[in-house]
Amino acid sequence: MSYFTHLECSVPCGAGPYDPRVEQHLCTCGAPLLARYDLDAARAWSKSSLSGRAANMWRYRELMPLMDGEEPITLGEGWTPLIHARRLGEELGLPGLFVKDESLNPTNSFKARGLAAAVTKAAHLGARILSIPSAGNAANAMAAYAAAAGIEAKVFMPKDVKVPFIRECELYGAEVNLVDGLITDAGRIAAERGKPLGWYDTSTLKEPYRIEGKKTMAYELGEQLDWQFPDWIIYPTGGGTGMVGMWKAFEEMERIGWKTAGTRPKMVSVQAENCAPIVRAFERGAERSEMWQNAQTVADGLRVPKAIGDFLVLRAVRESGGTAIAVRDADMVRDMRTLGAKEGISAAPEGGAALYALRVLLQDGRVKPSDTVVVFNTGGALKYLDVLR
Repeated sequence: MSYFTHLECSVPCGAGPYDPRVEQHLCTCGAPLLARYDLDAARAWSKSSLSGRAANMWRYRELMPLMDGEEPITLGEGWTPLIHARRLGEELGLPGLFVKDESLNPTNSFKARGLAAAVTKAAHLGARILSIPSAGNAANAMAAYAAAAGIEAKVFMPKDVKVPFIRECELYGAEVNLVDGLITDAGRIAAERGKPLGWYDTSTLKEPYRIEGKKTMAYELGEQLDWQFPDWIIYPTGGGTGMVGMWKAFEEMERIGWKTAGTRPKMVSVQAENCAPIVRAFERGAERSEMWQNAQTVADGLRVPKAIGDFLVLRAVRESGGTAIAVRDADMVRDMRTLGAKEGISAAPEGGAALYALRVLLQDGRVKPSDTVVVFNTGGALKYLDVLR
């Protein structure tokens, strides 16, 4: 059964609740909406029921945004490996080092999780045309799931996006629109063009369901670590949906009795030195970030000059006792190579950035040799081979 009940404002502002049986995007106050569940009733859902379920993210369907009788649009996303990085851990003096390798998702990145959930919901709501602004991987994922659902896809990407991202969208039959500027400009143009025509907007946090796909990363960590959660999660942050989703999942697991309260991991938001709005806001003690001017980085997924859910990311970092770290491009590419050479992991620059941030935390003494740390590699290297030259 499904325990999904309603949507509510993430602020909250007093508006709502919102009915998930009709199309919803942002709250009337402009803040993202969050999916809510009957967590008291969900206490009857036992962890033991997971045994024998399909090895994908829909194994947690009781707390996913499906109504009873609805089935997901799936390409097998989720249940990615949690690799015990022993050789790298030995080098760093950190025997409890793990890498959650999201590159093994369909379309080669963690974006598959969020877009599988978003496209599933859009399909059940009767959407005919989906649109998305993207730096690359999200467009690939949306295009793939739209194809699986038989829905038309229109993607908007900066014109300097890497060619593999363009070609993969075309592979899935999507219409590709290249725009001047950054992902924020792509989002503006997509909205200007699509809103009058009734396109279903799947932008980060401008619909409520990508978070629900991303939160399954936290459920998987629980299962893969026998419900003993790590001391630290180090996570590359662009739009921040994964950070927000995992923090939401920890609350849900505590409420239903799957996790001990008060033992959440410290959350580390990792950004690029030349596009670090979350890091700057964290260091200044601000609740929201400011638009980052002239954003540049080889990590396309981190080139987000301002995220609509920045306050939710900052909330997770601060409430967890975590931190935010900016990484130079050269350092992230170097550790992209390290993940490959030491552990055989095909890492995008974002994964390299997360590993380098761990080095900073070790050097500062914040991460102790006895700690358990999960570094997220959010995508694969194949679309980024040009940066290895």
